[in-house]
Amino acid sequence: MIDNAAIARIWRGTTRRDLADVYEPYLRREGIPPLQEKALGVQLYREEETEFVTISYWPDVEAMASFTGGDPHKIHHLPRDEEFLVELPERVTVMRIIVNQSSRD
Repeated sequence: MIDNAAIARIWRGTTRRDLADVYEPYLRREGIPPLQEKALGVQLYREEETEFVTISYWPDVEAMASFTGGDPHKIHHLPRDEEFLVELPERVTVMRIIVNQSSRD
């Protein structure tokens, strides 16, 4: 549970199997810190061998739009994403959080 989060911004990217173990530390080093500085929280997932999902949490669309420079769906590709990703995602998914509760609440 991320306190005060009303919006989730979800990015997905897929690498080739032979690049996934190199892309993961690169993504952790280059992609996650800017989100940690601006978002309420961030999570990074790796599915199977090659798909990565980053979810960042925001208090509102305006805060997220400030991070992206206007369009909340805009992607900030990392300098080496073109080298690692099978295809460059064009947009992120932005979802309003309806339930934000831990099992302890």
